[in-house]
Amino acid sequence: MNPTQLEHLLSTLVKKHLLQSVMIWGAPGIGKSHTVADVAKSAKIDLIDLRISQLAPTDLRGLPVADHEARTSRWYPPEFLPRSGSGILFLDELNMAPPAIQGIAQQLVLDRKVGSYTLPEGWHVWAAGNRSEDGASVFSMPSALQNRFIHVTVEPHFESFRSWALQNGIDEKIVAFLAWRPELLHKRDPKNPAWPSPRAWVAANALHQADLPMNPAIGDGPAGEYRAYLKVYATLPDFDTILAGNTKGIPFPKEPSARYAAAIGIAIRAKSPDKVKNALDWITENADPEWIQLFLHAKLDTARADNTFGVLAAHLGKNPKIKKFLDSYRKLLGNT
Repeated sequence: MNPTQLEHLLSTLVKKHLLQSVMIWGAPGIGKSHTVADVAKSAKIDLIDLRISQLAPTDLRGLPVADHEARTSRWYPPEFLPRSGSGILFLDELNMAPPAIQGIAQQLVLDRKVGSYTLPEGWHVWAAGNRSEDGASVFSMPSALQNRFIHVTVEPHFESFRSWALQNGIDEKIVAFLAWRPELLHKRDPKNPAWPSPRAWVAANALHQADLPMNPAIGDGPAGEYRAYLKVYATLPDFDTILAGNTKGIPFPKEPSARYAAAIGIAIRAKSPDKVKNALDWITENADPEWIQLFLHAKLDTARADNTFGVLAAHLGKNPKIKKFLDSYRKLLGNT
């Protein structure tokens, strides 16, 4: 399952009020926690994100307090557990927690209660964890706890990352580079603490925008490849000229890495109706179908933010060279 499919699954559970517990498996930095946060934000419901591996048993179960009159002790639950409303209780890093913590979490998952505390009816209980093969320090999960969840495994997926990245301000050069070298989206390096993952690329983007080296986020090798890729941008046609409609005599690049950069770069820069039309005219006149498709995918990822879905759909219908793609994009355009 890729992150986009995971988001669809979780969103559907929320929309249909299915309180099925979910365990999300995947490598570190792949976007598990971020996807859960996006689902909560889109559904406009609360999210309580517990890094459960960092809790002590009393943090989750609560503290015993003496009732002198009844000569008993009562458990006072922690203040971070919800008392009302609806939302997502997210137990992150579940299998990094020692057995004592997992045992208490098991009560929440199985019985929706712990001690005298009961989880309100409108709350989902989801969890996430890394896999031992990814080098994470994890504990085995009790079979009773395993069997209560539905289990999904998330894998790296460039298209999902591209869609998210273009809607969240990741530099177009990074997106184009990863379109050309998608294997560097997530490439664990056991010998080095810094290696590329979706989370690491977000950190690298912040460093890049501050004119700082990206090596501390993604490692020396990927950072070196990216620096070399930046030289590709010096060979690209002038986007402003193309977007202004002055496209005569401006060819589409021939070198593959430059083609990725041109198709994605001009899609991101086309933020008005006229610029979308001019970009679409230029790329359909000069590029092969695979690069037109890359342009369209990138433009669809950004069209919601810049309100150009309508003009894109209109020009797609008028352009004879693009009609063969209409069936592929009609559903996407129709659902906006």
